[in-house]
Amino acid sequence: MISATHLHAMLVHFPIAILFVGFFSEILGLVTKKDFFKKAGFYLLILGTAGAVASYFSGDAAGEGMEDGTLGQAIELHENAAIWSIILATATVGTRLLWETMKTKKNLVYAFSFLLYTGTIGVVSYTGYLGGQLVYKHAAGVELGLPAFNDTQPAESNADVD
Repeated sequence: MISATHLHAMLVHFPIAILFVGFFSEILGLVTKKDFFKKAGFYLLILGTAGAVASYFSGDAAGEGMEDGTLGQAIELHENAAIWSIILATATVGTRLLWETMKTKKNLVYAFSFLLYTGTIGVVSYTGYLGGQLVYKHAAGVELGLPAFNDTQPAESNADVD
């Protein structure tokens, strides 16, 4: 059965990758002056933002009941960073939509949306780093599969035999 922890682990990597590819597409659009790359970056931004929202809710469900102690603090940091990722990504989508509909001062709005996209990538990177810390430092969501021990076998003795 797939748990919320498994679902989060399956979902979270896609928006990260999609947002990064979209950002690099934006850079290509700026360098090559080709509208195709800017449009691709925008569509990938929308997909990545939607995926980030889905990842947030799956992560919220996965962290249920782990609010105490050091692990709870680490989860809270990760959750807050995820919220900021979604806020910045949504603001970037909004400014890009504004840019698409504007007739004048488009360069200023595009520059602002590019700065927001850059900030989004930074916060998404930090969120991913904190998520990695949860798994690799705090072992959040890690299930240990210990071998079954048979109680009928005698324990080995380290005593010297004369």
